[in-house]
Amino acid sequence: MSEELSGERPIASSASGDDARFDLTLRPRNFAEVVGQRPLIDNLKVFVKAAAARKEPLDHVLFCGPPGLGKTSLAHVIANELGSQIHVTSGPALERKGDLAGILTNLAENDVLFIDEIHRMNPAIEENLYPAMESFTFDIVIGDGAGARALKLPLKRFTLIGATTRTGLLTGPLRDRFGIVSRLDYYPAEDLQEIVRRSAQKLAVRLEEGGAKEIARRARGTPRIANRLLRRVRDFAEVEGDGKVSKAVADRALQRLEVDAQGLDSMDRKILVALVDKFGGGPVGLETLAVATGERSDTLEDVYEPYLLTEGYLARTPRGRVATPRAFEHLGRRAPAGLQGSLL
Repeated sequence: MSEELSGERPIASSASGDDARFDLTLRPRNFAEVVGQRPLIDNLKVFVKAAAARKEPLDHVLFCGPPGLGKTSLAHVIANELGSQIHVTSGPALERKGDLAGILTNLAENDVLFIDEIHRMNPAIEENLYPAMESFTFDIVIGDGAGARALKLPLKRFTLIGATTRTGLLTGPLRDRFGIVSRLDYYPAEDLQEIVRRSAQKLAVRLEEGGAKEIARRARGTPRIANRLLRRVRDFAEVEGDGKVSKAVADRALQRLEVDAQGLDSMDRKILVALVDKFGGGPVGLETLAVATGERSDTLEDVYEPYLLTEGYLARTPRGRVATPRAFEHLGRRAPAGLQGSLL
């Protein structure tokens, strides 16, 4: 799809071409197509409608939450609802002041600037963003030494939408400059089932209700994972079946993909096995757990831990990570006596 049709002017992207095209195909275009997160969506509808009625840019928006819950999709939906162009970049991509200046000075009136992983922005670059967010100006210095002059370069009014998986890493001054702060939560299975059904229609996948339910309940509460599992189950259905995704087909395919009945994948189980078998249930430090599982500590913290914590398999204590009784039960192990007290 062309930039003109999608309404997007990409600045930087870390996704592969295939993944980006797939996400664009399934991405909702407006609020009516968004499934789930109803309180958040209802509030955003009000804010967008009010801004449009006043003919003002929407206040700056910060989306928080684990990966894959739709922060990027919502940024595109907001831009579409406003009838604005969206410009996409990420915190790590803004390495120099000139990178930010080039983007900001090219924004048109009421455009949307989406910065993914905004918590990873260079602190020096972040400070230059403050006047742009507050007064729509960009500070530049002309000349050197005693003859240097500070100028304020006027910018068109725009809306900044930031996305972060690590709210705690945002500085106070940056967080306080967002007028709308919304947290996305994991999706219930019913919402994921509807997402899988809609995605199947767009991908022309023959999907039975049982297949949709099986994929949804194993998708870790995450739309991105639900759509990814649908694609993989479709492959098994087409190669080893008649192309129809039934409950039985989905179950066999997900077993082959090592996604168990609770939605835990091989890395989830590897984390729990390390905690239970190597460290007796914990407590154990994050870096030690990362070494034991062969995964980066930030990946464990951002990608795997949130779901394990939400589902009650893992607990964080002042002394480190601890496996809960549910983790022992899931692995078929007997929890040691007094484990519950160690979680306090």
